[in-house]
Amino acid sequence: MRVLVIEDDEELAEIVGATLRRAQMAVDVAFDGSTGLETALLHDYDVIVLDRDLPGVHGDEICRQLVTRGCRSRVLMLTAATTTEDLVDGLSLGADDYVGKPFDLPELVARVRALLRRSQPALPPVLRHADLELDTASRRAWRAGRILELSPKELGVLELLLVAQGRVVSSEELLERVWDENADPFSQSVKTTISRLRAKLGDPPLIETVVQAGYRL
Repeated sequence: MRVLVIEDDEELAEIVGATLRRAQMAVDVAFDGSTGLETALLHDYDVIVLDRDLPGVHGDEICRQLVTRGCRSRVLMLTAATTTEDLVDGLSLGADDYVGKPFDLPELVARVRALLRRSQPALPPVLRHADLELDTASRRAWRAGRILELSPKELGVLELLLVAQGRVVSSEELLERVWDENADPFSQSVKTTISRLRAKLGDPPLIETVVQAGYRL
């Protein structure tokens, strides 16, 4: 799913972004509060990892703006201040979770994944369609007992199609939910990924193209 990291320490921001990408998430990074707020409101993120102590537009103000504007993204706040009062203040502003610096990257990934689960309707641990299975925890998929070697993008597309339960998912929605902001909306990325996914899924075909609408299982 899609995550935004807003952190003015560029080295830390890149480390966090790379770590989350290795966990098969689409990640965008902003290095200041004003750019972060603009980006957060432009795209539909599942989780925003937000440094509280940002210069310019403070993290507290970003939280307030997200709540005021009805943003549905879950917010994981990062801060060097870890007193009970700071925790209460951060959560009262609209943050969903709170991590003190320094932090362990595996813990951060686990907390982001927990917020991802809360950002959408509860899903079963294993998504199924016909003889196809996807384990949402291990991020692995099988068809007829055969493990599928899928790239992060292929896995993300497959998960969205499984979650849709027969609903048509447009190319625009797939691009928004699986790719990051660097994706070219006029590229063939979605079409190419669908083609590769179909080849890996094998026969009989499972993914249907709905002309001028999108794709469905």
